[in-house]
Amino acid sequence: MNLIQHADSPRYIRLHPLDNVVVVVNDQGVPAGTEFDNGLVTVDNVPQSHKVSTVDLAVGEAVIRYGHTIGYALQPIPRGSWVREDQLRMPSAPALDSLPMSDAVPEKQAPLEGYTFEGYRNADGTVGTRNILGITTTVQCVTGVLDHAVKRIRDELLPRYPNVDDVVALTHSYGCGVAITATDAYIPIRTVRNLARNPNLGGEALVISLGCEKLQAGQVMHEGDSSVDLSEPWLYRLQDSSHGFNEMIEQIMELAETRLKKLDLRRRETVPASELILGMQCGGSDAFSGITANPALGYASDLLLRAGATVMFSEVTEVRDAIYLLTSRAQDQEVAQALVREMDWYDRYLAKGEADRSANTTPGNKKGGLSNIVEKSLGSIVKSGSSAINGVLGPGGRVNGKGLIFCATPCQ
Repeated sequence: MNLIQHADSPRYIRLHPLDNVVVVVNDQGVPAGTEFDNGLVTVDNVPQSHKVSTVDLAVGEAVIRYGHTIGYALQPIPRGSWVREDQLRMPSAPALDSLPMSDAVPEKQAPLEGYTFEGYRNADGTVGTRNILGITTTVQCVTGVLDHAVKRIRDELLPRYPNVDDVVALTHSYGCGVAITATDAYIPIRTVRNLARNPNLGGEALVISLGCEKLQAGQVMHEGDSSVDLSEPWLYRLQDSSHGFNEMIEQIMELAETRLKKLDLRRRETVPASELILGMQCGGSDAFSGITANPALGYASDLLLRAGATVMFSEVTEVRDAIYLLTSRAQDQEVAQALVREMDWYDRYLAKGEADRSANTTPGNKKGGLSNIVEKSLGSIVKSGSSAINGVLGPGGRVNGKGLIFCATPCQ
């Protein structure tokens, strides 16, 4: 008879045969002197999600997790020890001029046909999964007024329109006194613009401005853009008010109700899964992220791609140290070079600010067992699954291709 271990039995997870560290699973961790079923005995108290060495590690010896080196021992680390950040020297970032380029492109898997979802088809051909009124801004100065207006819209108007899911304020910290013609100013401008063009907003987003800011409403909404409806009033400038705060709120609510009436007429329809666009994002990473949530997302990503959907994954900061695993999977040299270009921008950004990439890992990441950004990166990219990478989207861009797309974004 095979006996099932009790839930309190000491347990760990080893992800790859080459790994010489394992991750403790038990809720309260394990105390020193704990013996695992393979004879490994801890010499320290080891918290949950933290690493235990499975071999004696000499000074300079590689510490391996996910089958890759995450650091080098700065001191002897006996078998069974708690492996901590201060015991490791972080590896150098992979050199961008010697990366493998499209040398291990995964074969395309058999398509999954006949899958659908219920979505909202938009005038520009995109399909949303929700029906939301979005109200964007041209400047941070209007945020307080808009937040108050959105609360009243949600409380007083939204219940009258049961087919509208929500109203959201798309606020930001840009627009006032900025160098609007600076070299990279197009990035925040197109980010603000493309947020308002999200398919879930149905092309009905409104704009609230102050009136004197550098970022003007015409840079957020463009005439002739099929992804937004400018046939009816879509803009309110707070400086047009002559009777103060209450008038501002009433004017915004009146503008919003016009759009709510239109959105309320929309109905879901059955559309192919190939119309779906999914964005994936890490949050609160710990040593379990690359074991649990991210592999599940990666598996789901592969299935959706086989159904023809578009999947986006991100974070320049969290793929830089494992970029060689992505350039290998790039569908062609052009995509691989685009990945390198975004990593090079990040390297130059760090150098200009005299910052170090190791600053990425937060106290919460470390408390959760991540020793450094290398280990964090290896767990982060697991959410991209195992499919070929079909494109790279620059910061604030709007996806217009199909397949698996890397989005060159910061952490948020």
